[in-house]
Amino acid sequence: MNLDNKISFLDGNTVEVHYWFEDKSHSMDAFIQNRCEYELLGIVNEISKTFKVQITIETEPLAKGGLRRWFKIAAKEENKKAAITTTIITALLTTIIITPISTSIGKLTEKVIERIFEDPEIKQLEKEKLKLEVEKLKQETGQSITDLDRNNVVKKKKSNFYETLDKYPKVEKVTFILSDDNKTERIEEKTVFRKNFKEYILVTDELEPEELDDVIIEIISPVLKKGNYKWMGIYRGETVSFSMKSKDFKELVQQGKVQFKNGTSINCSVIIKKKIDNEGIEKITTIEVTSVTHYFENDKPIETLEGRKKRNKNEAEKQQLQLFANKNDEDE
Repeated sequence: MNLDNKISFLDGNTVEVHYWFEDKSHSMDAFIQNRCEYELLGIVNEISKTFKVQITIETEPLAKGGLRRWFKIAAKEENKKAAITTTIITALLTTIIITPISTSIGKLTEKVIERIFEDPEIKQLEKEKLKLEVEKLKQETGQSITDLDRNNVVKKKKSNFYETLDKYPKVEKVTFILSDDNKTERIEEKTVFRKNFKEYILVTDELEPEELDDVIIEIISPVLKKGNYKWMGIYRGETVSFSMKSKDFKELVQQGKVQFKNGTSINCSVIIKKKIDNEGIEKITTIEVTSVTHYFENDKPIETLEGRKKRNKNEAEKQQLQLFANKNDEDE
């Protein structure tokens, strides 16, 4: 880490993005460049939202030596706390963009963030009236880093950035530098080579399926005959289609033992499959109802056979745990 102790770390509010070309030229396809910058700006925007800070981003003229671009980040509020936050956001952007998809940003950012808060200017602020604000910001930063590590928008936009470059053979590497207004490095240059681009690209947009119990779905359109037809219902206020995988409940329906009226709902266990779109937004792709514990008629819950089996199993497990706990108490 290359830091000049005579200049405050808080001056580090500019990220330099430097594209290096195999043919040693100084030009780049405009669509590729604009797409990359769109993804970078999206990451900055997501970081600022996580910190609940409004920022402005200014660009400076391009420079030769491959192709170099500077992004200067500033908070709309003008105070010392905002200056600290801006430095953190800038440092996080640099760290996030050089971190492979499979690696947590937590440990990589830890030393940088510690160094920011060890800055002599911040130490001086802590002696003044901002001590409590600085301490609060430290705690918020730790939580924000955790949130960003799980943020699918950040992951997808980073993936898009490198996927765009991976399809553009002219770029042999890209480097990132955190600097001040005078282009003085605050953190040493970080390089990502073409051969490593795929480490930053998502293998799939599919997310891990969620398995949920006690889910309420209001039925809009049931399927009354045999076949793999989709049901329609309302889940969390949204109209969704879903697959009814509970054979027991489908038999009840097909035998006419369940009467559907306006507002009829089911309490069920589900598997929800999701994917992220090109902007990193989660979209539900499939909902599978694996079992129905009970359904409602005129707001009265009616337990199904599989619901009764599940309840009996849970009660038996609770009794077994209680017996085990009582035995341990006797042994003591």
